[in-house]
Amino acid sequence: MKFESTDLPGIIKIIPTVHADSRGFFMETWQARCFADHGIDAEFVQENFSHSRKGTLRGLHYQIEKPQGRLVRVVQGAVFDVSVDLRKSSPHFGRWFGEILSAENRLQLWVPPGFGHGFLTLSETAGFQYNCTDYYAPEVDRSIRWDDPDIGIDWPLTRGEELILSDNDAAAPFLKDAEIYP
Repeated sequence: MKFESTDLPGIIKIIPTVHADSRGFFMETWQARCFADHGIDAEFVQENFSHSRKGTLRGLHYQIEKPQGRLVRVVQGAVFDVSVDLRKSSPHFGRWFGEILSAENRLQLWVPPGFGHGFLTLSETAGFQYNCTDYYAPEVDRSIRWDDPDIGIDWPLTRGEELILSDNDAAAPFLKDAEIYP
């Protein structure tokens, strides 16, 4: 595996080594020792999977208490994946990083605690898998508007494309009004 820093400190791109032959391929997606050697000393307690159709935008989600680190990847289709630094004390507060994750490119991202996370489904459907360092806790689950102008995410939207949002995501507050990390 290859680990690359991104232009948003804390977000790490993981490029797996793929062993392919006439049968298909094999790749390792997680190995505690290797990840710890690259600064990701995580213990996962929950694995989630979502399936979304094209135009579905999920996010930007985070847990204000019991923050979750997430190792994310796409196992079918493609998404534009986004992380936003929500730590008020961070010199990178409010900055975002986006990357296309797909079954084809097999990239993974490490999104540490303190970041909001979301994605836009680019393919007809997408299967999105993520491992979390803490359990889902609906009582502390929070969202920030996907189109917050203070964050300025450059979503790869097709002109005239109608987004599919949950009621919660459609009603999410802007960053300036949201409960965030210290």
